[in-house]
Amino acid sequence: MNWRRFLLPFSGLYWIGTSVRNLFYNIGMMRSSSFKIPIINVGNLSVGGTGKSPHIMYLIDLLKDEKLIATLSRGYGRKTKGFLIANYSSKVYDIGDEPMQFFQRFKNRILIAVCEDRAFGAQKLIDHYNAEAILLDDAYQHRGIKAGFNILLTDYNNPYYKDFLLPAGDLRESRSGVRRADIVIVTKCPDRISEEKHKEISKKIKLRSHQQLFYSKIVYDNKLIGKLDNVEKSTWKNLNVILVTGIAKTDGLVKFAEENFANVLHLEYPDHHNFSQSEIEYIYKRYEDTEGRKRFDKIIMTTEKDYMRLMEESMIKDDLYYIPISIDINDKEKFNQTILEYVGQN
Repeated sequence: MNWRRFLLPFSGLYWIGTSVRNLFYNIGMMRSSSFKIPIINVGNLSVGGTGKSPHIMYLIDLLKDEKLIATLSRGYGRKTKGFLIANYSSKVYDIGDEPMQFFQRFKNRILIAVCEDRAFGAQKLIDHYNAEAILLDDAYQHRGIKAGFNILLTDYNNPYYKDFLLPAGDLRESRSGVRRADIVIVTKCPDRISEEKHKEISKKIKLRSHQQLFYSKIVYDNKLIGKLDNVEKSTWKNLNVILVTGIAKTDGLVKFAEENFANVLHLEYPDHHNFSQSEIEYIYKRYEDTEGRKRFDKIIMTTEKDYMRLMEESMIKDDLYYIPISIDINDKEKFNQTILEYVGQN
């Protein structure tokens, strides 16, 4: 039995607090700001690990030629305050790792903003930057802004309906929060899902008439990206890898690495971890101690998000690579049409 289940009495107190808060928003005692442009919220009921970033990047790719798109994040882990727009001078400690990841991928083709007050940030994007649609990053519980369209993500291997409220589990609010979703995406799925499993998931989620259910899987790129060069998949089987992660859930990436590289040493750190100098030195020492020639027989590998926090570290930056990921959604045409129709009609 998971020891956290002993914390269930405290989860009851957490349920009272979050339920009262949601009730106040539902009946109008707490105010939600509405806006005249399309706003899509991508979030989850749990604390991280559902794959928000690749789903947001999928939406950016889908919409960037339709309207002037903006992403709006809190900017978790940044050392700044207030509203900021990402630019070529931005550093990860200015805007946070995920917004930095978006900027590195899309540059100035979209607006990438951070602000603790999402309603203020949205208004600023509309009034001063002429944003025509906004993607809210991880704002499902941030009900001070009323999104026109809500996308809820839940991990195939740890769906919200099998989880518990904090601190006994990882849920930020009760399972009933799924009712606010327009689309539910079961993420990190295997290549094949049986018909029985489809039925089980659909039954557990209990979709309402206005809701749609989709499934997505992670797709790993066929090359690693580094500062000095890229590493093609044809050479991976000969590589010894120091895998450095600072993400919520690592099982999928570790499995992928172990299946594709000669040897993998996994150094695991907490989500959004800010690496100390001693930790960088330790990573480099483990790399130095690994057999082989640098960048030919061995590399340091990380996620695209972690790369944003590690790429300026002079000790390791030349030997550091990340693997880009994307998502593949079942019934992609239907999903795309649903999103494009919402954005086009609002």
